[in-house]
Amino acid sequence: MPAATPKPTESVTSATVRFAGDSGDGMQLAGTQFTHTSAIFGNDVSTLPDFPAEIRAPAGTLAGVSGFQINFSSRDIHTPGDRVDALIAMNPAALKSNLADLVEGGILIINVDEFTEANLKRAKWDHNPLEGDTLHAYRVYEVPITRHTMEAVKPTGLGAKEASRCKNFYALGMVFWLYDRPLDTTLGWIDKKFSRREEIAEANTLALRAGYSFGDTAEMFSVQYAVTRATLPAGTYRNVTGNQALAMGLVAAARLSDRPLFYGSYPITPASDILHELSSYKHFDVRTFQAEDEIAAVCSAIGAGFGGALAATGSSGPGIALKQEAIGLGVMTELPLLIIDVQRAGPSTGMPTKPEQTDLWQVLLGRNGECPLPVVAAQSPGDCFRTAIEAARVAMQYMTPVVILSDGFLANSSEPWKIPDVDGLEKIEIRHAVENNNPDGNFLPYLRNERGSRPWALPGTPGLEHRIGGLSKDDRTGNVSYDPLNHEKMIHLRAGKVANVADSVGPQPVFGEPHGKLLVISWGGTYGPVRTAVADAVDAGKSVGHLHLRWLNPLPSDLTEVLDSFERVLICEMNSGQLQLLIRGRYCLDAAGLHKVQGRPFTVAEVAERMDAMLEGQA
Repeated sequence: MPAATPKPTESVTSATVRFAGDSGDGMQLAGTQFTHTSAIFGNDVSTLPDFPAEIRAPAGTLAGVSGFQINFSSRDIHTPGDRVDALIAMNPAALKSNLADLVEGGILIINVDEFTEANLKRAKWDHNPLEGDTLHAYRVYEVPITRHTMEAVKPTGLGAKEASRCKNFYALGMVFWLYDRPLDTTLGWIDKKFSRREEIAEANTLALRAGYSFGDTAEMFSVQYAVTRATLPAGTYRNVTGNQALAMGLVAAARLSDRPLFYGSYPITPASDILHELSSYKHFDVRTFQAEDEIAAVCSAIGAGFGGALAATGSSGPGIALKQEAIGLGVMTELPLLIIDVQRAGPSTGMPTKPEQTDLWQVLLGRNGECPLPVVAAQSPGDCFRTAIEAARVAMQYMTPVVILSDGFLANSSEPWKIPDVDGLEKIEIRHAVENNNPDGNFLPYLRNERGSRPWALPGTPGLEHRIGGLSKDDRTGNVSYDPLNHEKMIHLRAGKVANVADSVGPQPVFGEPHGKLLVISWGGTYGPVRTAVADAVDAGKSVGHLHLRWLNPLPSDLTEVLDSFERVLICEMNSGQLQLLIRGRYCLDAAGLHKVQGRPFTVAEVAERMDAMLEGQA
């Protein structure tokens, strides 16, 4: 019998794929495995996990849909993609929730086995979308994924329930074939993950291979797509999420400063994975403490900072609100402390698994009294590593709490991250006080250096006994003082110390045009879509520049000059205008805003549309 004719392969620069199904269908796992394979293959990758807040929403309902989007490319990318080229819909609810994001003419793979009358009703379809012209704008592939999976894993003898759980690997196998991805990475993961249950490992392997073979042999698929390797700077890469990178950055900062790391935290979505990740680094002198509440978590970290550790605590918006009084104690005592805020949609419980940037005012202004502290925001998953080190350096050298802002998108999404040369990381020089700095009397715990920071005197050091606490302190001695002029002086000294951080941070560069018609400002997780939109505009000859603000307090020392170099300013943020109001107030500038509070990141198209409107004088 003659060999089958190989199907043609079409080369594409990039592709965006989304797996979508019920929260129990394993879509996050399928997407993660596709991501790991693409990253190892050599593509640049950006992901967008999307899952419900409920541990298990009612099966088959719109509330229970879980999705995972991957943009993989042969060139440098900064976003998980605006719209998807291929959608794998495992049930009617997944189709209804995600169909609007599929490009016209896009690939739509549907698990037809789940399109029963009951499931259509649960998903609130008033008709069967597989019938009629609902899907006429797409390339539809109706595949009985559940039945094919059950048949493939039959040799393992698994029951129907466990066998059905393998259908995510069948779908993954099809998509691996569709985009010419190797199976080796996932097969190795299966063997390791299920090493104690050989029948489960065998079933998932059979399902994965069956899906791949179906793509190869089924006549419905006429072409494969190839996305070649990206040209990235030479080095060793691994795929990381923002939470993983933050955890590794904290460990690196502790090693660079020769300090133990203490992390006190109370579990909260989407920050909990930082605690989970750090708990596996005990061999690097890392101590993790899962406290009984948010207040205990931050107070334990303040105590660890007093004791000489690199101290950190992490939470999301609701937890940061509970920590604020203790953060004020950290400001008053002038102790180093890292406060990680992985922002999520609010207010109150809000949408715990969806991202926003709505905590900026809270971390800048949300404490009683004049209580400033430095605030830095990570711009991408991999950048969380550098952000943690940068924040730790400022906290310990300026003796102050520092807020690190992330968000649910950065925390859970991933990208290839170049593992840094450890020897090339700059040491964090820490000099603890070891002798009395007052030849005329007792140790002066608030005698400041050129930065404005006080000595870090460890408890138990002979001769350095000093008073600590939240009451207003006397300058230099630290004794309790209610003198009005001294109180005002100490407030100005602490504020001046925070302002001095700008000297260490330095100016931030403008991408694109250094001056011209429009400056687009971003911060945090808005970096990717804004940078992409501005790069496209610059390539098109438009007079646009991009300033991404890492430090939100203090702001760059040259920001006035940058703002004055452009005719108009647009500030993009996933809130209702928090940075916009601050920029307007401080710089007396009529800056425009592009705001989004939908629990979803900006798309490049949204940013580009607003930029064009402003360039054309329409906004």
